[in-house]
Amino acid sequence: MVGRRRLGRQFGWLWAAYAVSAYGSGLGFGALPLIAVMVLHAGPAEVSALSAVGPAVGALIAVPLAPWVEFRRKRPVMIAMDVTRFAVMATIPVAYAFGWLGFVQLLVTSAVVAAAKIAFNAAGGAYLKGLVQPDDLLVANARFESTNWSSIAVGPPLGGAAIGLFGPVTTVVADALSYLFSALGITAIGGREEVPPRRTTGKSPVRAGALLDGWRHIMGHPGLRALYLNNMLVAGLIMATEPLLAVLLLRQLGFPPWQYGLAFAAPCVGGLIGSRLARRVVARHGRHRVFRTVGTLRAIWLIGLAFVRPGVVGLVTVIAVELAIIINMSLYTPVLATYRLEQTPKHLLARTLSAWSIGQQASIAVLTALGGLLADVTSPRTAVTVAGLLILTTPLLLPRHDQTSPTRPDIAARAGNGP
Repeated sequence: MVGRRRLGRQFGWLWAAYAVSAYGSGLGFGALPLIAVMVLHAGPAEVSALSAVGPAVGALIAVPLAPWVEFRRKRPVMIAMDVTRFAVMATIPVAYAFGWLGFVQLLVTSAVVAAAKIAFNAAGGAYLKGLVQPDDLLVANARFESTNWSSIAVGPPLGGAAIGLFGPVTTVVADALSYLFSALGITAIGGREEVPPRRTTGKSPVRAGALLDGWRHIMGHPGLRALYLNNMLVAGLIMATEPLLAVLLLRQLGFPPWQYGLAFAAPCVGGLIGSRLARRVVARHGRHRVFRTVGTLRAIWLIGLAFVRPGVVGLVTVIAVELAIIINMSLYTPVLATYRLEQTPKHLLARTLSAWSIGQQASIAVLTALGGLLADVTSPRTAVTVAGLLILTTPLLLPRHDQTSPTRPDIAARAGNGP
């Protein structure tokens, strides 16, 4: 079928809610570390703790939330998580206005937002699987992916300008309000949602074993296990280079802030390219080849950042490397998200998605902290080089054979045109 594929009014509201939240988060990207530096005069150790410890604590908080999400209607959970994020983010401008803002509050906010995000995404993924037809899952995930990258391309530059004009907590206000509008959008979806049955034989769904059911499913499925381990390392190593590059480019190579912002905003256009290609590439080459080929291509470019030099050549190098990474990531991610939904039974979806997010978040936190320690002992360039070399080994973890369950036909056989 040629043209844009329609997924219905309810998906339209869900997508709109996601877009509002994504653009709000784009505007508020890096807002908490920036406030820590500008308002609280935090040092490198405190900023690193805010970037790593807060999300790691949030991942721990999310562990017992997974069964709670699993056995409840998903839309109310999503609304509750949006309202929670709105409420906790709104405390920052209030505390700032009264002169009460402290580092502990930023740390708590970071942890609560991270936990709520994991719970929201788990509920949202489970809800999406019941909302659209199986053949439309890749289209839906590709649209979410393109929205995510467009928000990253537009949000941080606008957020930086807003902070310069209106003060350090401006983007936090915008981010908080975006969660409130997202909750309203999810409310507008309407329709009746059945309460999931509790497959617990009378026991509490939050029993100790239920906390680990998501990981049991992932590790017991050969395809998901390989992709999970690969994704943790790739995401962790890529994200670990972000604070290292900030020091390398801004402090050591003398990049002006506008060039630094351009170097990471401009390549996000690649996210629109990759996400729109996802369905066509799967239709032509098959999902397994996408996992093997694109999964490899998204890992081989990071080492290029170790060769960045001052001036225009260095700026072009960063943009080119980031563009290559993002195009491949944005093509790969919706295919992975669709496969994960297809290969997970309905009664395990929320726990599996939570386990996936918790593992990825923990990996990012640990590898970011280790990268910072290595940079302190050696240099930021050395730490980036080590990350770039380590990520070259990650394709070895990708599945060697198609691990699609025989009960789920491959969507490649039925794929049509792009989203």
